Amino acid sequence: MDFNILVGGAAGQGVDTVAKVLEFIIKKQGFELFSHKDYMSRVRGGHNFHQIRFSDRPIFSHREDLDVLLALDSTTVEAHSSRLSAQGVLVSDQSYRVEISGAKGLWLPLKEKAVEAGTKLTEGTVAAGAVLKLFAFDFEKVWPVLHSLFKEKIFEVNRLALEMGYALVEPRFKLEVPTNQAKIMVTGNQAIGLGALAAGVSFYSGYPMTPSTGIMTYLASKMEETGIIVEQAEDEIAAINMAIGASFAGARAMTATSGGGFSLMVEGLGLAAITETPLVIAEIQRPGPATGFPTRTEQGDLSFVLNASQGEFPRMVIALRDPEDAFYQTVRAFNLADRFQIPVILLGDQYLGDYYQTIPPFDFSDLTIERSLAGEEIWSQKEPYQRYKLTENGISPRLVPGRCGTQVVLADSDEHTEEGHITEAGDVRIAMTKKRMKRLELLKEVGQEPWFFGQTEPEILLLAWGSTAGPVREAIERLEEDYSIGALIFGDIYPLPTKLLQELGPKAKILINVEQNATGQLASLIRQEILMACTYSVLRYDGRPMSGQYILDEVKEVISNDKRGTE
Repeated sequence: MDFNILVGGAAGQGVDTVAKVLEFIIKKQGFELFSHKDYMSRVRGGHNFHQIRFSDRPIFSHREDLDVLLALDSTTVEAHSSRLSAQGVLVSDQSYRVEISGAKGLWLPLKEKAVEAGTKLTEGTVAAGAVLKLFAFDFEKVWPVLHSLFKEKIFEVNRLALEMGYALVEPRFKLEVPTNQAKIMVTGNQAIGLGALAAGVSFYSGYPMTPSTGIMTYLASKMEETGIIVEQAEDEIAAINMAIGASFAGARAMTATSGGGFSLMVEGLGLAAITETPLVIAEIQRPGPATGFPTRTEQGDLSFVLNASQGEFPRMVIALRDPEDAFYQTVRAFNLADRFQIPVILLGDQYLGDYYQTIPPFDFSDLTIERSLAGEEIWSQKEPYQRYKLTENGISPRLVPGRCGTQVVLADSDEHTEEGHITEAGDVRIAMTKKRMKRLELLKEVGQEPWFFGQTEPEILLLAWGSTAGPVREAIERLEEDYSIGALIFGDIYPLPTKLLQELGPKAKILINVEQNATGQLASLIRQEILMACTYSVLRYDGRPMSGQYILDEVKEVISNDKRGTE
């Protein structure tokens, strides 16, 4: 059982509200859910839509074909009616009636019933009621969900509108309602925010930039509950510098942005590196350059974050693969940043940041907060404290100013001595550079190998990273019925973990990198690090995410054009 609903309309028509009503009701019924939204960067007008997929089994991606198309305007009818499956149903107001080839249109008096309910603004709620009836959802179980979504003063009018929509149609689809599972429903951005809270974040600074803003708004909504400070800075330069200052003073600090904002942050990134100040940065990608597509998705910033800021210094780059992974990797990022005194960059994108997915509740039992601060043996010693002391492993003892006894903590953005004094001595420069770069080897030791899906020692191996994990997984599940195929999905990107890659890569006849960019940036990194070249690429960079079906079709085309995949 696997159903897919699209809710579409113009910005300002309440598309988000209708989708939220359906999402929360479906989730409360015990179904697995994956909800993805596509929206334009316009306050009014412009075509927006949500795709809500639900099933009685776990799902990891959106789907292309539709079982129900809920159209709040004629543009949605024109744009998506061709995607309806053979049993698909279109639900729309009778004023938008057109002939639809091979599909059933339900042209209903949605606007009329909305006015009858009390206001024309409830047209979407009437339509949602009709959709719920198509799937024969228990109407009595809807009210608690509806009440939680609408304030008291507008609850009654929406209740009436939903009831009117429910009465307009008859059931069309047969559901087997699963036993209620203890699942939570979160977006990638919410999961990052929750991970930061679980890691003990106490200071967040940022400037609103789609699609990263959801992290800041989520954390801001928890300020009173948790006691954290969330500061909206005047720009991204101020945001990263505030976070660095807070971290230097002992707070667990974080900032987030998208590619354009990260461009402004790169000098601050170097400041964190040379002062050896721990910092977590979430970079939620969107298509560039410049403004690009502000509300679309892409994986075009990988090469940028690997080399951002002048000079050479250690950093860790972790690509987030789904909301569950985003939570745990965010906690890990804070611990790694503190342990190695480096910036850790979390790479997400609009797709991951905005989609909802039902996942198991987070397990807090094994989570730890590891500050890695120097203890009394350092701040009580008689010798002057050396913030940048040369050590065998390259990690200097870190004290927090004001909490270090009689010791003085010096820091400088110029090259410096072990005590923190400015220097232009070449030998000191060499020693400090070697000290900082030693951490790259240590980072390799704690790196995590990529996820593997598919058959043992596959002849066809897909290489992907970040949010393509779900679509690739679904594609592999279908492709392995006919092919010897598998996939490595990278989370840790830099330093690049290579054990599984070197085990499986040489044995595969075809290597295919699957990426949401135009240049195959992961493939370039792999070639640079271990001299392994991909045979083919499956790339997409029109601002829309890959689905499992998209990847399946593209991989099949690659295989059909290459004899090695069918021998």
